[in-house]
Amino acid sequence: MGIKSFQGIRKIIKKEFEAPILVADYMTTKLVTFRPDQSILDVMEKFAKHHISGGPVLDDNGFLVGIISEADCMKQISESRYFNQPILDKNVERFMTKEVETIPDDISIFDAAGIFDKHNRRRLPVMRNGILVGQISRKDIVIAALKLSGHNWK
Repeated sequence: MGIKSFQGIRKIIKKEFEAPILVADYMTTKLVTFRPDQSILDVMEKFAKHHISGGPVLDDNGFLVGIISEADCMKQISESRYFNQPILDKNVERFMTKEVETIPDDISIFDAAGIFDKHNRRRLPVMRNGILVGQISRKDIVIAALKLSGHNWK
């Protein structure tokens, strides 16, 4: 004869806190964007003004065509000194990275961390249905991980 439980129906216990773990929950949505025809000098001024180190480059229709970073600007500074030319005459299109790794907004921060590790990038544009909706950085991922505690990681 089997043992019967006399406890009755067990109550479903809800988790007290369900931490958000998607990229969409931690990405930056108010972006400073750039145009391909914008001057590198203007880009450097915006980097300093907004305390950023890079940003997406969008065409006239708002589609992502590249990304520009401080490292890209260093190429221009180096070239201008070598050729003894002013920085003013070059545009973003010449120096931006055109092959941009992107991530969807509905992946977890853990998957995003793996992408950062694999591609060795500081920031990644976040896309939804082919449209730029934000940007996430390595720092955003670290902050998200700090907000999660060991018992609610999935």
